[in-house]
Amino acid sequence: MRVLLCKDWSESMPTLTTEALYNILLDNMGPQHWWPAESPEEMMLGAILVQNTNWNNADMALMRLKEETCFDPQTILALPLNELQDIIRSSGFYKNKGKAIHALFNWLNQYNFDYDAIARMHGDTLRQALLNIRGIGSETADVLLVYLFQRIEFIPDRYTRRLYHKLGYSNTENYDKLKKHITLPDYFTNQDANEFHALLDNFGKHYFNGKGKQKYTFLDHYFIKND
Repeated sequence: MRVLLCKDWSESMPTLTTEALYNILLDNMGPQHWWPAESPEEMMLGAILVQNTNWNNADMALMRLKEETCFDPQTILALPLNELQDIIRSSGFYKNKGKAIHALFNWLNQYNFDYDAIARMHGDTLRQALLNIRGIGSETADVLLVYLFQRIEFIPDRYTRRLYHKLGYSNTENYDKLKKHITLPDYFTNQDANEFHALLDNFGKHYFNGKGKQKYTFLDHYFIKND
C-alpha cells in the first residue's frame, strides 16, 4: 500500500497524512459498522451519555432508558427531569446529561424529529445551531452531524488527539484546535467520515487502554519516539 508523507506544515514532521492513516487503519481493522444503535434517537442518546465516561457506563444508562421509554422521543420529553436523571445515573454527570437530552429533544421536537427537514433548513449553519443547544459541545455536535445528519466532519476526540500527537502532529492540545488544522481528503463521503471516526475511536480504546497493543502494533513504527 502506498503511504503518503506529510509536508512540514507545523512545528513537527507528521509521519502520516490523514489519508494514509485512514487507509492503514481500515486495511488492518476492517469496517467497524458504527454507530452502535438501532434508531436515530438511540444514537443521539448514546452520544450524550458517553460524554466524559466510558461506553460501558453509557450503555448501562441506555439499557435503563430503553426499558423505561423504548427510546420514544415523546415519552422521553414527558419524563420529569429528575426521573430522567435518575434513569441515566450510571453514565455520570447525569444531571447535566439529563438537561442536555431534554434540550436536544425539545429542539428536535420543533421540527417533528424530521432530520432531513432540519438538515435542509439549516444547511451550512447546522453545526452552529447544534452548538447553541444546552449541553451540546463540539464533539457531540460533530457526532450528530456525521451519524444523524449524514455530513462529513473530522471528530478529534480524546483518543484521536493522542494518536495524532504520537504521529508527530502539533495542535493536539484540545478538540477545536486540532479540528481547525486537519482537512479530510476531498474524496471523503459521509461513510468515510463515519468509518474514520469509528476506526480512530476503537484503535484508541484498545491501544491506549493497554488492551490491544499486541494486536494493534501496525502503527508503532510511525510513532514519534519520546513524545
